[in-house]
Amino acid sequence: MTDPSQFATHAVENQPGALRDYNAWTSDAPLREAVAREGAGWAVSHLHEYGRLVGGELVELGFAANRHRPVLHSYDAHGRRIDEVEFHPAYHRIMQLAMQHGVHSYAWRNVHRESAHVARAALIYLGSQADAGSACPLSMTYAAIPALRHAGDWAAPWVEKLTAQDYDPRALPMADKRACTIGMGMTEKQGGSDVRANTTRAVTQPDGSYALVGHKWFFSAPMSDAHLVLAQADAGLTCFLVPRLLADGTRNAVAIQRLKDKLGDWSNASSEVEFQGAHALRVGAEGRGVATILEMVALTRLDCITCSAALMRQAVVQAVHHAGQRRVFGKLLIDQPLMRNVLADLALEAEAATALAMRVARAIDAAPRDPREAAFARIATALGKFWVCKRAPGQVNEAQECLGGIGYVEDTIMPRLYRQAPLNSIWEGAGNVQCLDVLRALRREPETREALFEVLGRAGGQQRDLDLAVARLAADFDRPETLEVRSRYVVERAAKALQAAVLLSGEQPAIAEIFCRHRLGEEGAASYGTLAADAPFDLLIARATALSEG
Repeated sequence: MTDPSQFATHAVENQPGALRDYNAWTSDAPLREAVAREGAGWAVSHLHEYGRLVGGELVELGFAANRHRPVLHSYDAHGRRIDEVEFHPAYHRIMQLAMQHGVHSYAWRNVHRESAHVARAALIYLGSQADAGSACPLSMTYAAIPALRHAGDWAAPWVEKLTAQDYDPRALPMADKRACTIGMGMTEKQGGSDVRANTTRAVTQPDGSYALVGHKWFFSAPMSDAHLVLAQADAGLTCFLVPRLLADGTRNAVAIQRLKDKLGDWSNASSEVEFQGAHALRVGAEGRGVATILEMVALTRLDCITCSAALMRQAVVQAVHHAGQRRVFGKLLIDQPLMRNVLADLALEAEAATALAMRVARAIDAAPRDPREAAFARIATALGKFWVCKRAPGQVNEAQECLGGIGYVEDTIMPRLYRQAPLNSIWEGAGNVQCLDVLRALRREPETREALFEVLGRAGGQQRDLDLAVARLAADFDRPETLEVRSRYVVERAAKALQAAVLLSGEQPAIAEIFCRHRLGEEGAASYGTLAADAPFDLLIARATALSEG
């Protein structure tokens, strides 16, 4: 008999194993420190439990949910219109675990606790590392609660089901479900971010409800039990809740035209729809649709910051894991000086993003009782949304490059992270919208400028580059004649200064110092891997290393 070994061409050597069975919470020192610093240390045991799932079961589920994308079934076998979106079981399991752990509701269920929004932000940060697509319906369900507070008594059962720590994907009327999710339908073909250009009409009905006629160019998470939408009523643009099914179990007159074929976000569905006299309930006063929805937008923008930070964290964790096992030119990649510089720089960017996300979450927590923090949240959310979301694609791509060719192959998580990375800079207002929002706040709410400089001022005198950056920022704000055309530059500088100030308030002065020098000072460069030779490489890389639970 022929010996098969004589035909063997090679042994598989020098190939790292996949990152599995680690706790995404206990391995993440920057997140743990930020959560404690911003007042949510009481949630540690809950975050530990969810972090274990993220680095274990949820990682595998994320691969399956993205491999098997949602499918639209417009009709049943007998020709009846059903508009059902079919999801792989892995997606349902991700949603089940997320909702059981309160990714959509933890802040509302712990509203009496300090920094409940910080704890909840940490949850979505963790879960997004395993599957970012499911963050979309979870974020919208979380963010809808403030808007529904502007509705009448009819909204109370919806709030109860939207905050339930359960998952019920069945197509049933709200009253018959254990828990519900909610989506958004703001964008129309002709308007985009300019929602005041919306043409969908809302016609008052004899019972006080409305019938909607029109279209939505992006109708996010069409499998949700309801959507918040904007439409033109007699008094102007108004917010409405549009249920998926009516109380008698019949389908509402919302026809799904197609699912969007997206660059990323594959596990989640986005759609185009037509309203054909769809039943809707008014949320807030007629003509006050934008004002009603603003609180929801503030929370979904917070999630854009947080989920971008999560992608950056997962990207650098994967890069460090690979470099710690791959040998090149006689030694491990992680021991090569230039690669260490790249990895440390990537870790630095992820740390700064995480720190800012948790600080913004704390401001949102404190806003109802602290006008200064409310003003800070107003401007810091837009600053963070612009800058952190802008940084994610480049940071993820650099981490992908650390893996070489395998980082471009779908067997790894890196292509999925790369496809996902641009989304948060587009969703909930692209970069220019955020810059204009900052300018609008500065012009109309001078207290936002005061609150921003108060936070920056607390770090005053600790680091020269930050002090100089803050002084330049004040001068830029005082040049209204050129501020709009230069607003991207100014907003970028403000966001980096804010990241520096938050890091300086933390537990790692060496990391804060190198961030100031390389993101604000003259030592900075556009590409990653350009830190000074005295940078704390060992510290940054150690804090980006995932630790096996075994």
